[in-house]
Amino acid sequence: MMEVRAYLKGARLSPQKACLVADLVRGKDVDKALDILNFSKQKGASLIKKLLNSAISNAENNENADVDNLKIKSIIVNKGLVMKRIKIRARGRADRMRKPMCHIEIKLTNKEEAKDGSES
Repeated sequence: MMEVRAYLKGARLSPQKACLVADLVRGKDVDKALDILNFSKQKGASLIKKLLNSAISNAENNENADVDNLKIKSIIVNKGLVMKRIKIRARGRADRMRKPMCHIEIKLTNKEEAKDGSES
């Protein structure tokens, strides 16, 4: 069973926004997913596209896999660190700004193996 993964840690994007993009391509073929990500305007689309290209090249170089037979098995978006910053307000007050980060993991597999796994 061939399974290839790529992992992005500390992406400067909130997990909620990354999940919206991940839901668009979860379970799709690699070529369809790249088309969807190319035409999406969201910031998360470019990050996930780079990560997907990394996973594809991992499959080619490490597993000698055919790119046409690859399918996205799973995309996992986890919560990362939260940077806390201070925004100055009127009358000497301050508000706290939260800048969340996320971790994204993509797993690829062959189309034939994905079909075999779903039947059992």
